[in-house]
Amino acid sequence: MSLSSALSIAQSALLATSKQTSVVSRNVADASNPDYTRRIAVVTSTAPGARMVEIQRAANDLLFRQNLSALSAWSGQSALYNGMDQLDLSVNGVDNASSPSTAIANLQQSLQLYATTPSNQNLGTSVVDAAKQVVNSLNSGTKAIQDFRTQADSQIATAVNDLNSLLSQFQDANKSVISGTRSGTDVSDALDQRDALLKKISEYVPVSTFTRGDNDMVITTKDGSTLFETIPRSVTFTPSAGYTAGTPGNTVYIDNVPVSAGTADGATADGKLAGLLKLRDGVASTMQSQLDEIARGLVTAFAETSSSQPNAAGLFTWSGAPAIPAAGTLVDGLAGSIRVNAAFDPSAGGNPALLRDGGANGVAYVANSGGDASYSDLLIGYGDKLDQPMAFDSSAGITVSSGISDYAANAIGWFEGVRQQASTNADSKQALAARTAEALSNDTGVNVDQEMSLLLDLEHTYQASAHMMKTVSDMLDALMSAVG
Repeated sequence: MSLSSALSIAQSALLATSKQTSVVSRNVADASNPDYTRRIAVVTSTAPGARMVEIQRAANDLLFRQNLSALSAWSGQSALYNGMDQLDLSVNGVDNASSPSTAIANLQQSLQLYATTPSNQNLGTSVVDAAKQVVNSLNSGTKAIQDFRTQADSQIATAVNDLNSLLSQFQDANKSVISGTRSGTDVSDALDQRDALLKKISEYVPVSTFTRGDNDMVITTKDGSTLFETIPRSVTFTPSAGYTAGTPGNTVYIDNVPVSAGTADGATADGKLAGLLKLRDGVASTMQSQLDEIARGLVTAFAETSSSQPNAAGLFTWSGAPAIPAAGTLVDGLAGSIRVNAAFDPSAGGNPALLRDGGANGVAYVANSGGDASYSDLLIGYGDKLDQPMAFDSSAGITVSSGISDYAANAIGWFEGVRQQASTNADSKQALAARTAEALSNDTGVNVDQEMSLLLDLEHTYQASAHMMKTVSDMLDALMSAVG
């Protein structure tokens, strides 16, 4: 080997070592970045003694796709469960203190006390006050649910805007990857950026991807809608200014294809958009229907009856009074319009004794025609009707035959069951997201100890190359001296 060849080899080794050291240093610097993928400096020989360093990016497509799926599931479940927590507190209060079930139980107690001493009109006033609490619970619950739906609608609009922004950023990153691939330059940073954006996109909708020539990536939703192909597809949504009971929410579209909230299961959601849609149009709407059915049951149970006249609204009245709502048929918004009949309310000039005697709708409805102060048949009958099974609309989510008081308790049980399942699902999806992220990090992330060990090996290689160059230099000096 000539001295010039030896010098060339030493220089090539120094350059290769320098590039390898640069890659290792970059790895160590970005070790804490969850979106950074480890770089590997691969040394190849291009000619005798010559070396070239190619930078490769560690990747595991299978683990990455599993992580995307887990992130989507966790995001959807988190949105669903957190929304349920908020909904429960705003409708039922702490420990269900402001729930219709609690208010109806208090009304029953007041009725029982009044029935034991029907001559005591103070107890009659207490019944009316308890009825007002029931009405307040239903009215405020309706308002809370519709406010929640409006808020969820606003969050959907924000999520759609964020998703469109992410897709626009993804387009820029994808262009950088394609351009770098075609020119043969290192695209590791652009790939990291694209993968980071893909993780964020998957939090909103579950995605599938495939890569075409020049590293060009296409994104579709799991149901097959195209989300990105060369350019972003439009994600569109028209928010509503407000909601009333029974009003359907507007649909989210991806490339003019409706976004589905997923399965009919109220405790499962895949992606933030699905979670918000399920809250707005599923859980909250079902809760509203249950409140409306409770209100309908109360109007029916406390209706005044007559042998010669149709049943008419009694203690509880509504927008369709004096008629009684049809049996077993949901009336949207009834819980928001139900009121205590002013004829019974002392504060409105009414007489609570009508509860005992009847007659709020005229003389034909008077039951205590003799004016007996100890008459309690009507009061006992009202209390019994709260426990007697009646027909409820199955579309409200509760199919068990029961009385009003049990139906109100079942409504709480239904919600707690759905929320508990959502909580369990959220915990399992969070654990899965953490495990897949850890597995991906272990396979493609940076291990600082390994990098430092490699850096030490590179230092030894550098020292050897430097020593070789010095030896060649000394030999050249000696040769020149001998020639001189």
